[in-house]
Amino acid sequence: MEVPLITAATSLRRKPLLAALAALLVVGASLLLLLSGTRPASAEQNANNTDCRGHVEKGEPSPDDPTATQVKYVFACSGPITGYQIQPQIPAQSIDTEVFALDAATKQVVATDSFSCQGIIPSYGINCVGTYGGNYEIVSGQFSIDPKLCAEPRVDPLLTVVYATRTATGVTQAMAGPFDLGRPRGCPKSKANGKWRIPQVKEESPE
Repeated sequence: MEVPLITAATSLRRKPLLAALAALLVVGASLLLLLSGTRPASAEQNANNTDCRGHVEKGEPSPDDPTATQVKYVFACSGPITGYQIQPQIPAQSIDTEVFALDAATKQVVATDSFSCQGIIPSYGINCVGTYGGNYEIVSGQFSIDPKLCAEPRVDPLLTVVYATRTATGVTQAMAGPFDLGRPRGCPKSKANGKWRIPQVKEESPE
């Protein structure tokens, strides 16, 4: 039975967390269609403990909407993933639908690693599925928002990654995150500096 998308944007604004979780379920379902071509995770690494790091900054102007505020997200992960979700707390008005990975050392495109992205617009969840080999390859994409990049409250997206592969005994699935990509780089200081959506834990120095 087809479920109508009634007032999708309004629902997202009222329940962004539930919408994000629901979107992740959609990502997980889509991953099952891609399993035959995925690479297995290293035996030494638990995919649920994948480490991802990144940031956001000013994006490149879009030819389709040169006046829109473009936000560029950049991240890299330790292990393979087959999908990710960017979760801005300010709704995305447009998104990159194709995203490619770059080799961390050469900065060249990794031909086998790319993602296809989609999401309801405006959206609090950008959902991407594809193939990524890990080794801290660089993933970079863009989305646009209505406010200026450095206007408060500034955009501070979260990142959640997923991994799925087919084995002899069935399907293995994993999820890691959310990881806080932080407030945009390059903006002037403000009273909100240092305030992240996920509180940052300071590592204690060894005695």
